[in-house]
Amino acid sequence: MAGSNLPLNQLTPGQDARIEAIDVEMPASLRARVMSLGFVPGSIVRVIRKAPLGDPIEYEVRGGRVSLRKTESKFLSVAQ
Repeated sequence: MAGSNLPLNQLTPGQDARIEAIDVEMPASLRARVMSLGFVPGSIVRVIRKAPLGDPIEYEVRGGRVSLRKTESKFLSVAQ
């Protein structure tokens, strides 16, 4: 999984990536929520599908499926 870091919301369906960091600008309440759902540095995440208008986006992380809005997933930095 070598490559440059980019925001999670930039991936397309079917792509896998490793979460590298959570942006410090992410609100604390949102940070706690996404971390409790498994979006922590080192986790592998896969994009399952995007809604017809592109928002929300469904991800698979740690064996579960979770939908996040683009505005939420932009705070998660991933490496492909």
